Amino acid sequence: MQKKYQALHGTRDILPPESSLWQYIEAKVREVMRIYNYREIRFPIFEHTELFQRGIGESTDIVTKEMYTFKDLGGRSLTLRPEGTAPVVRAYIQHSLAKKAPVNKLYYLGPMFRQERPQKGRMRQFHQFAAELLGTLDPAADVEMIDLNLEVYRRLGLKNLKLYLNSVGCPKCRPQHRQKLLAFAKDKLPELCSDCNLRYTRNPLRMFDCKVETCQIILKEAPVMLDSLCHECREHFERVKQNLEYLEIDFELDDHMVRGLDYYTKTAFEIRSEELGAQDSLSGGGRYDLLVSDLGGEETPAIGFAAGTDRLIVAIESQKISYPSDEKIDIFIAPVGEEAKKTAMKLLFSLRRKGHSCEIDYLDRSLKAQMREANRLGAKKVIIVGERELEEGVYEVKDMQTGEQVRMPQAELKV
Repeated sequence: MQKKYQALHGTRDILPPESSLWQYIEAKVREVMRIYNYREIRFPIFEHTELFQRGIGESTDIVTKEMYTFKDLGGRSLTLRPEGTAPVVRAYIQHSLAKKAPVNKLYYLGPMFRQERPQKGRMRQFHQFAAELLGTLDPAADVEMIDLNLEVYRRLGLKNLKLYLNSVGCPKCRPQHRQKLLAFAKDKLPELCSDCNLRYTRNPLRMFDCKVETCQIILKEAPVMLDSLCHECREHFERVKQNLEYLEIDFELDDHMVRGLDYYTKTAFEIRSEELGAQDSLSGGGRYDLLVSDLGGEETPAIGFAAGTDRLIVAIESQKISYPSDEKIDIFIAPVGEEAKKTAMKLLFSLRRKGHSCEIDYLDRSLKAQMREANRLGAKKVIIVGERELEEGVYEVKDMQTGEQVRMPQAELKV
């Protein structure tokens, strides 16, 4: 028996009519990005592995457990992109974007890849839309990024969202917090998981990112970064909060939030949905003021966010949000007979060039069967072309909504 091929575990096919929802979301994202003056960037699906190791952080779960890494025929280590910020920064440096504009506002949409346990709204090939703003330290940029993220959800009609906020400090204040955290966790290492024991030596702040319940309970009492912020970070964070309050954007502090990537500095945020259960994060982001210089560029402050499209769709479906579908067609052309088929084909392509969405029967079915197909496709009108119509130089045009059917001279056809 011939083998049946199926999509790989953790990937899936997006078929009509669901693809209409994806297109609708992507159109809304592009609409909001245009309003906020962000421009699209498209970068490769794979990059040098070192870019992600250095950019994301070698102790992160993404780098240690989840990346799809392989060697090409030239022996180079390449990785399918697990996130988009590091490639954007690579492109920013490579193409000297700072020389073209002091502030660069970029966005992107597309698939990312992480080898983790697949679950609802979380796939191994998953999809994101994201934005990056490079070139300013202004706390107002942090608020713009948060509001941009929220505006996409507003325009899609999502409800019951919560914004969570934290500051993860900077190299000036992190050493003090690191020492407090190391002292706190030292005697608790036997109770912490093996990953947290490894994080303890490499990057103790990453322990807050642990998903093991016993570790989360232990770390609830751990010293938090907000209590160790330097003057610069504290002032920046206060201004972010003040701006959010001034704009009446509700938020809650989450002093244990660190995000899943090492490049964050100062502001970190997440937007969560009550519709998603335990895995409730729809999107998140924050500042990465050191990443450009870490990857070989000039010192450049920056902020960004990334949002999961797969999870967004789960939230939209849970809230039963309606959206326009482009599945219906304008006109179905129903030819009856071989000569009529030639005329119908010419009419089909003529109407399409004028911008009408049209379809024709390619199975030479009866008129009754063609009318059923037109109804299935949601055609607004059907143009019937038969031998009698050809002889008389007319078309029969049926309005599928009202049921009205009229004879119309071919030269005067109006649809």
